[in-house]
Amino acid sequence: MAKAKTAVVPKKKIGKMFRSKWQLLAMFVIPFFWYLIFCYVPMYGIQLAFKDYNPRLGYLESPFVGMRWFKQFFSSYYWKDIIWNTFSISLYSIVLGFPIPIILAVIINELPGQRFKKILQNITYIPHFISIVVLCGMLYLFLSPQYGILNTILGVFGIGPIGFLESSGYFKGVYVLSEVWQESGWSSIIYIAALAGIDPSLYEAAKIDGAGRFKRIIHVSLPGITPTIVTLLILKIGQIMSIGFEKAYLLQNDLNLKSSEIISTLVYKQGILQGNIGYATAVGLMNSVINLLLIIAANQFCKKVFDTSLW
Repeated sequence: MAKAKTAVVPKKKIGKMFRSKWQLLAMFVIPFFWYLIFCYVPMYGIQLAFKDYNPRLGYLESPFVGMRWFKQFFSSYYWKDIIWNTFSISLYSIVLGFPIPIILAVIINELPGQRFKKILQNITYIPHFISIVVLCGMLYLFLSPQYGILNTILGVFGIGPIGFLESSGYFKGVYVLSEVWQESGWSSIIYIAALAGIDPSLYEAAKIDGAGRFKRIIHVSLPGITPTIVTLLILKIGQIMSIGFEKAYLLQNDLNLKSSEIISTLVYKQGILQGNIGYATAVGLMNSVINLLLIIAANQFCKKVFDTSLW
């Protein structure tokens, strides 16, 4: 009888929890099925990285080739360039692009007057909503060696014309700087929210102790948002090998191909354009494994150094 009673009590507690938290559970259903359908179900296709996929034979009947596609990639003449291009562009984005939203959020937080803050926020948010296709068109227009506004300004000082998008030496700079311009304002939102959560009494205490605005930023604002900064940095490092192919592909041409060919553009060309599904899946799987190792390493490092981590 005692065993039967102990088995019934947890079921009652679970049922009571479901009844009291049904709103939260209902909200959870949509993201749960989204992740299930678009993130977990596609993992079934990972097996294609080890098969010579034939649409007529299907997933299960296609011949198994083992590590053939991985060996083919690492024996190609371009594998080092592609990995370096992907890694270096992401690294430049972190070095240049990660601190700017933090600085922008601190500036907005310190500005007097809500109206001016809102105007500045709206101005910095707008580029985020520009389509990638439109942005690339703007870059081609502004950076054109013949009639681009930047080369026109440089010509006044006797410089140029410079083919920014026609040279592999300038591609990474153009890619990263345009990314920073487009996303810095939008990325600052989460830091502004974190700054708003800092106890105002801390600022008052710092003022009483004689701390100026700069010292309040250093000793109150930045420590207050450090957990947010560390968390986003870990997530950023975990995506260091994942660059969307759209922008790189739209800005890519034969003259800058040496710097613009990255893993995602290679996967697109091999998998979609050439139909080499197994090879593209193998390269994509390798990329995902590298990202997984990086996010684990970044999490452990931040856990030891900053005492903040994702898990």
